[in-house]
Amino acid sequence: MRYCTNCLQPDTRPNTHFSPEGICPACDYFERLQHVDWQERYEILQDLLEEFPPKPGQHFDCIIGVSGGKDSTRQALWVRDKLGLRPLLACLSYPPQQVTQRGVDNISNLIELGFDVVMSAPAPGTWQKLMRESFMQFTNWAKSTELALFSSVPQLAIRYGIKLILWGENPGLQLGDLKTLGRTGYDGNNLRNMNTLSGAASDWMIEAGMVQKDLIAYQYPKPEEFDAHGLQIVYLGWFLGDWSLINNGMYSVANGLDIREDTVQNTGDLHGITALDEDWVTLNQMIKYYKFGFGRVTDYVNEEIRLGRMTRAHGIDLTESYDDACSDEYIDSFCAYIGITSKQFWEKVHSSVNLELFTIERDGGIRRKFKVGVGL
Repeated sequence: MRYCTNCLQPDTRPNTHFSPEGICPACDYFERLQHVDWQERYEILQDLLEEFPPKPGQHFDCIIGVSGGKDSTRQALWVRDKLGLRPLLACLSYPPQQVTQRGVDNISNLIELGFDVVMSAPAPGTWQKLMRESFMQFTNWAKSTELALFSSVPQLAIRYGIKLILWGENPGLQLGDLKTLGRTGYDGNNLRNMNTLSGAASDWMIEAGMVQKDLIAYQYPKPEEFDAHGLQIVYLGWFLGDWSLINNGMYSVANGLDIREDTVQNTGDLHGITALDEDWVTLNQMIKYYKFGFGRVTDYVNEEIRLGRMTRAHGIDLTESYDDACSDEYIDSFCAYIGITSKQFWEKVHSSVNLELFTIERDGGIRRKFKVGVGL
């Protein structure tokens, strides 16, 4: 394990590769952004939009996947008010046991801002069974739910006959998930290759006893379907020079976004602005930390370090303090939902701890072997 020499990105992030100088892809991309002509990029976007003229009688120019959070709120407003497009917003709804009132309020805020929002809700029984199976097999409860989340937008685009899908950040350039890179910086049709969507064939779901007709919501359209319907995903973040966690958060709060009030000690959410529609993501960020050596705080501080608003030393302090933060309350509510005990939860987590990076103590505590910012 080694760290980027500029930020706190470890080379344990899936699908990432450092430069010979020890720079991570995200830092390399950020450095290149300093020389970008943003007016030229805006003109590229205008030319691109002309390739997707509205059909006669078609009410929507594009579709945007939204949760009601900071990124989707900013995208929706910018697309409508700056680009003059008519977006259809697509939201995958979590079951009542998972969705937060905050999340419900934020979707309502988008509707009140004047947007058309179409909601999709996979069968709650299937959702619950697959969440349990995802956790028990992969120690990743979101393996199934993220398939549904990412699949819903192109599925709805096909159903509504909308060819242009607008997405937020490019995970290849802005996070370092290099398998998602397309032909251009804004081409998102390789989003299907991101680590989140790996293994989307659903074989493990069938082996778990599910039947194909129950898995329609979890099927990401194949490349042939994208081609047949002329679908194109475009990363909006490539065109926005001030795209960032904090900037998107401030912009959206000014337009009615309701943010998280729980403490960073319980959530690892430094500013209370990420994944606002549900709280169990906190568990997955903690588990991700035990698997790969980085969590939610790492992503926060990396961006702030690149922007020059935080020193690397301060980033190390925050990461050491909060990267594995997760309150027992969230763990208990998750365990109750999928029908396991807290003991079973920790047994499963311990079985997935990366023992090259961590030591499991006799009392069940997990201690890191690496030094943040240095590595092993």
